Order: sequence, then C-alpha cells, then structure tokens
Amino acid sequence: MAANNIIVGVADMKLSTDPTSMIVTYSLGSCLGVTIYDPMAKVAGMLHAMLPDAKNERNNNSFNPYKYIDSGIPVLFKEAYKLGAQKNRIRVTVSGGAQILDDAGYFNIGKRNIASLRKLFWKNSVMIDNEHVGGSVARTVRLKINTGEVTVSIGRNKEIVL
Repeated sequence: MAANNIIVGVADMKLSTDPTSMIVTYSLGSCLGVTIYDPMAKVAGMLHAMLPDAKNERNNNSFNPYKYIDSGIPVLFKEAYKLGAQKNRIRVTVSGGAQILDDAGYFNIGKRNIASLRKLFWKNSVMIDNEHVGGSVARTVRLKINTGEVTVSIGRNKEIVL
C-alpha cells in the first residue's frame, strides 16, 4: 500500500515520481478523471476536469486550465514530459463522465466531457488504454505510482482494476 496519498481535487491536477505515493481523486460524477503513467520513467499524473471546453474562459484572470478537458489534458501531458515521460510509452485511463443530478439529460455534461476528450485524443494520436465511463455512479480513482495500477471504486463495495 502506498504510504502517501496525493489528493487531486475538483478542477485540479497532480503529477509525481514518488514510488511510495498514490494519486487519488474522489467523487467523480460527470467530471472526468484522466490518469497517465509512463512505466519506464515512473511518471504518474492525474487530472480531475469538470467541463469539456474553456470556450471564452481563457482570457479570464481567474482561468483554471484544470477545470476543462481541452486545456487540462495538454498541461497534464506537457508536465509529464518535463518529468521524463514519453508520449509513446504513456498509458492512459479515463473514468467518470456519469450522468449525475441530470436525470432528464438536459445538460449531458458527462457525455460532453467524454466526447471532448475523445476528440482531443484523436487529434493528437493518443489511445485510451482502459476506461470506466458513463452510467450514473460516482467513482473514486487511485493510481499507484510504483506500478501504474489504476483502481476505480464504485460505491462502497465495488472496486475494479483498469
């Protein structure tokens, strides 16, 4: 078990090379949790993005790139490269994108987040290695830095390894 949890909040991103740590994000509903891991460099990162695109927000003084798929993903990859990760070795997992508190599907934020992510990855030739997306459940995601193992907890009793 990892000795140190690195917590990723909502609209947040963290990276680490500390093999004794685990990166964790809680309560992924319609948000997406994107993990990346380079097994050679032992670089791990996670983004907890809320919305599909920044649109006109980029010029706002309080702009937070981690809040959006289209601005947070590039930062996640660029910061991982600075720590020694290489694109051709990176393993990607995606979790979340559920339909929460929107039973009628008016906003479809989860689906829009997934679509935005897939479009961005397709344009940049990035493949998703594993995913657990959609549905109507909240998820907790853990990324072990020493192994790259990603676990997704659904509710109190169900855990899957991606």
